Amino acid sequence: MGSFRDSDFVERQDTANKARRAALEKFRQNAADPTLAERQAARAASAADREAAKKVREAAKAEQRAADAEAAKQAERDAALQAERARAESAERELALQAEQKAARDARYAARKTRSKGR
Repeated sequence: MGSFRDSDFVERQDTANKARRAALEKFRQNAADPTLAERQAARAASAADREAAKKVREAAKAEQRAADAEAAKQAERDAALQAERARAESAERELALQAEQKAARDARYAARKTRSKGR
């Protein structure tokens, strides 16, 4: 069985430097890899496509909101116009009712007059 060996500071530094150099070398190899450039270009194209699709969706949403707002304004105008018509019709019915009541009052008055003259 091997015994535990405590490494000293210099050995730990050397090991860390070797690991750093190995990571740097691996990074350099990956950077020099032509497939990496292709993958990055594909990712960039994909991101650009997603961004374009997002802008199209946002534009469609904006158009829909504008159409909804216009429809709401038109509905509001229609409701106001209908309310105005209802008020006008109500006023006409009120005037017609008042004229009818006046005609009935006048008829009763005339009937009373004729009854009182007949005595």
